Amino acid sequence: MVDIQTRQSVRVAGGERRRSAGSLALGAHALLTMVFLYAPIVVLVLFSFTRDSFGVRWTGFTFEWYERLLSNQRLLTAAMNTLIVALSSTVVSTIIGTMTALAMERYRFRGRTGFDALLYLPIVIPEIVMALALLAFFAFSFGILETLFGIRLQFGLATVTIAHIAFTISFVVVVVRASLKGFDMRLEEAAKDLGANEWQTFRYITLPLIMPGVIGGALLAFTLSLDDFVITFFTTGSGVSLLPVEVYGQVKRAITPQINAISTLMLLVSITLVFFSQFVQRRREI
Repeated sequence: MVDIQTRQSVRVAGGERRRSAGSLALGAHALLTMVFLYAPIVVLVLFSFTRDSFGVRWTGFTFEWYERLLSNQRLLTAAMNTLIVALSSTVVSTIIGTMTALAMERYRFRGRTGFDALLYLPIVIPEIVMALALLAFFAFSFGILETLFGIRLQFGLATVTIAHIAFTISFVVVVVRASLKGFDMRLEEAAKDLGANEWQTFRYITLPLIMPGVIGGALLAFTLSLDDFVITFFTTGSGVSLLPVEVYGQVKRAITPQINAISTLMLLVSITLVFFSQFVQRRREI
């Protein structure tokens, strides 16, 4: 009897040790993953305050590069243009993507399967292919407009914005459709039974319930537009400066902490938007 109890105690102790070792390994894995993901960002922010003129060594703390950034009109203009393009494309792609997601989930129509496949093309095809396709489309369209109507258009912020809308709509559709999967249609039916029309039902019932998905899609679209280089590079024009292209051009010549400083400020903007979205969602839940 004593031997049986002893063996059971040994098995229990061995199981606890294995669980403890498993928890330790899982914690270490999570810690290493966080370090791998966020260590480069921490280094970027840290080296935006270094005194080293190349921004690769820590030689002391200073705000000099932020002060120089305020007088670097080219970088500030590029950052402003990038924010304008990102915000404009995010608003349009979120509206179109949300309406498309609702149509794809609620209705059955001819050609739905083919249209559904086309929605995923911007996600699965290489970005360089998307950029070349947009470049060819704009060049072909500008040529037709000039030939038929004498209107001569050029590449600029408008073409970049349209290009960003074209490739971010699909991401918004995917996120919003995911939030519609578990939607309870009885809530809309109850609202209509109580006298609400289509618009009132959408505004007061449907939209608040899918708002987390809409906000998630908008944030994803904004982030993709903010840091996109390939499509921006192919669809921008001469004399138009956007931050990814400008940073790429300056990095080819020399790396300065001003690049780290402007990247830190853009990171701050992104984090602020994330916290704002979380605040809005919590207020809606309350």
